[in-house]
Amino acid sequence: MNHKQKQFQLLIKPAGADCNLACEYCFYRRAAAYYPEARGRPMSEEVLERMISSYLRLRFDASVFSWQGGEPTMCGLDFYRKAVELQERYGAEGQRVGNAFQTNAVLIDDEWAQFFAEYNFLVGVSLDGPPEIHDRYRRTHSGGGSADKVLAAIEHLKRHNVSFNILALVTQANVHQARHVYRWLVSQGFRYLQFIPCLERDPETDKRAAYSIKPGEYGRFLCDLFDEWYESGFPNVSIRLFDSVISYYVTGAPALCTFGRSCDAYVVVERTGDVYPCDFFVTPEWKLGNIMEKDIDYFIRCGLKQKFAAYKSALCRGCAECAWKEMCWGGCLKDRLFPRHDYGAPTYFCAAYRKFFEHTSSRFETIARTLIQSGPAAVRTSEPFT
Repeated sequence: MNHKQKQFQLLIKPAGADCNLACEYCFYRRAAAYYPEARGRPMSEEVLERMISSYLRLRFDASVFSWQGGEPTMCGLDFYRKAVELQERYGAEGQRVGNAFQTNAVLIDDEWAQFFAEYNFLVGVSLDGPPEIHDRYRRTHSGGGSADKVLAAIEHLKRHNVSFNILALVTQANVHQARHVYRWLVSQGFRYLQFIPCLERDPETDKRAAYSIKPGEYGRFLCDLFDEWYESGFPNVSIRLFDSVISYYVTGAPALCTFGRSCDAYVVVERTGDVYPCDFFVTPEWKLGNIMEKDIDYFIRCGLKQKFAAYKSALCRGCAECAWKEMCWGGCLKDRLFPRHDYGAPTYFCAAYRKFFEHTSSRFETIARTLIQSGPAAVRTSEPFT
């Protein structure tokens, strides 16, 4: 199978939904219900070796392992030492292998940071803003805040020159403070930022959870964020969503799966070896199989995976006729399921994206023209994100 023209990654949950924090808005916590027998146990070495060997045999131009959770540091540092040992064993000479690591960071110390630096891990740190914002929802199991530990961990990463970026969830704690959050993050020296809209259901009412944001709020957040970035941060600060829009104007293709035409760029591997098309869809109906029974190649092309991928490009009439269709492609598939559980519905954040595109398009077009005129070397792409 020729993979030269296709990028495909593994999103790995080596600790499953286990986590040392009790974030109120955690979407992955519900996955624990499907694996009660695995609680407290990391991915076995047998599953780890099978996953790595199967993936690296495909010989992609770049093979990327994205370690997430739950909280991946709960597997312990020796687990990842074993992982890189297996990557070196099964990788071919000259094969590019990368590791991305999304973490709440509270367990990261000098030893972790030294390891990340030695093996060139890209680390994504979850930080929603200054401590008073971050600690509103990202708390310990005893109810304490976590911001102080996160900021201390970042100092370890800086000390060892680890490449890292910041992932901030946009919730009711910060959705009305885009400029303040942006300025604070930049004041800390952070230059690679990602902002993710929070949309979850209240399990008791099936309505929007109290910490989730509304389309109008998110639209204003994005516009305020863009204005602040354009006026004071561009081009020295990378914001992943903005880089994706720039990529669209420069190359014709967005660089963010939210705006991709099809959801087929990765699969999720749970700690037991079970495979799913997306971490938002770790449910029995979307289980593709198990890595101990099938090779990674099977999960790339299997019928259920293709069915999932096709949902993304099957747009409703409103989306199909929208002026922004080529930039958005209906947004993230999981956001189409609110409030009606309908894959064919427009994204819940449709109004937000329309407002954002209308507010920014002329300036993005100017940025793109400047980059194109300056030549390939000037076309900026963000540092890879987890």
